[in-house]
Amino acid sequence: MIFTVQIKVMPLKDLLDPQGKAVMGGLQNLGLKNVSDVRIGKHIDLQIEADNKEAAVATAEEAAKKLLANPVMEVFEITVS
Repeated sequence: MIFTVQIKVMPLKDLLDPQGKAVMGGLQNLGLKNVSDVRIGKHIDLQIEADNKEAAVATAEEAAKKLLANPVMEVFEITVS
C-alpha cells in the first residue's frame, strides 16, 4: 500500500526563531497588531510504500530523525492520511 505521510518540523519552543521574528515584525508593520507570535517550520509530504500504517510511520520517523529534523534545534510530528 502507498501511504501519504506528513512531517511537521518546528523549532524548539525555547529557541529563538529569527524567521518567525522577521515575519512578526512585518505583520506588525502591516498593522496586524493582534498577532502575538510567529514560528516558522517545515511541512514535508512523503509517499511511502509499506505493508501497513505502522511501517509507514516507522519509515517516516527514521527519515525525520536521520535527515529531516535537527534534534538539537527542532521537534517533529508525523501524521498519516
